[in-house]
Parts: sequence; structure tokens; C-alpha cells
Amino acid sequence: MIIDLSTLSPSRVYFTMIQTLIPRPIAWVLSDNGNEDNFNLAPFSYFNGVCSDPPLIMLSIGFKPDGSLKDTRKNIFERKEFVVHIAHRELAPKVTASSEAFAHGDSEIQRLGLETVPFGEHRLPRLKDCRVAYYCERYQMLDIGNEPQAMILGLVKSVYIDDSVAVLDEKNRLTVDAKKIDPLSRLGGEDYGLFGETITIKRPK
Repeated sequence: MIIDLSTLSPSRVYFTMIQTLIPRPIAWVLSDNGNEDNFNLAPFSYFNGVCSDPPLIMLSIGFKPDGSLKDTRKNIFERKEFVVHIAHRELAPKVTASSEAFAHGDSEIQRLGLETVPFGEHRLPRLKDCRVAYYCERYQMLDIGNEPQAMILGLVKSVYIDDSVAVLDEKNRLTVDAKKIDPLSRLGGEDYGLFGETITIKRPK
């Protein structure tokens, strides 16, 4: 089967892409609504790392169903800082629930009963239950595509890694146990991928 995407509507292109570009990591993004202790939380699976020097991650964010800007996009544009979390399987129901389009300023964190804790000396907190989190600052924001989408590059300032999933050896080299992180990944439709079997293949020298 060969599908010519130029013959499809944007919605059918979207569903073709998300069902084949799998698994995709999920960025569970906390951003500042502009009110004290009022934070937005939303998941995005058009997400990945793009550079190490400087350390950059990428998010692609569209619009709400009514055509207005998504709160995460608005918040990052206006206040720059945001926190990307990697969620694990037990959090899947809350990740899904946080994707609902609430009114701006209606905090998903409060609605879902999630707890936040300080992220070092940074201004924004992180979710207590997530085993990995990235504190980011808007580096660049580009409008791409016909809608357009916002392609957001975030400069990673700090990484939180739970002590239960990582160790430092005698040479101060970090080893992270992916099985202990147990990350969710996004598939098509309403499906998530769970972390399963791993294989190790040595690279050519």
C-alpha cells in the first residue's frame, strides 16, 4: 500500500501520520497560566530532542477545537518557561484527562489532584509523581504549516531524574534504567505503548 498524502485532507494526513510514526514520546507540559500557583498541564506527542549543544527539545502545538490558541502555546509565548515531564504507565489516565480543552486559567493540575514540588531554584515546579522532568526556556518559536502549527524549541536548563531510576558510577557517568522509568509512548487513536522488551546490539567501532 502506498498512500499519496497530497490526495488526503489534513485530518486524514494527521491520522495516517500518528498511526505510523510510532511509538512517539509524550511531553507532559506544565506551563504558567499567569496567575499565582495556577499552572496548565497538557500532553503532546509531536515531541523529541533535536540538539545537545545547546540542549534543545522540540514541541509542535496546534489549536484548540474552537480555533483558539492552546494554553501551552500561549503560555510559552508570553512567559517563556515550561517543564516537560515523562509520564509512566500508572499516570496514563491522568495524561489522557489533561488533554481535555479546559477554559484558559482552569488548572488541570488542580482538577486531577496532582501534586507539585519545587524544581530546584527554578520559578516553576515539577510534578511530584514523574520520574523525569526537564526545565525549559523558550529558545525559538516558529509558525509552520498551513494552520499554522507552532514549532517550539525549548532550551533545557535542568533535568530532574528520580534517584530510583539512575546511578552515577565512580567516574561520575550517569546510567539511567529505562525499565524503571517505564515511560508511556503514544500510538494511534486512543492507544498508548508501554515499555517492554529491550535488545542490545553493539555498534561498529
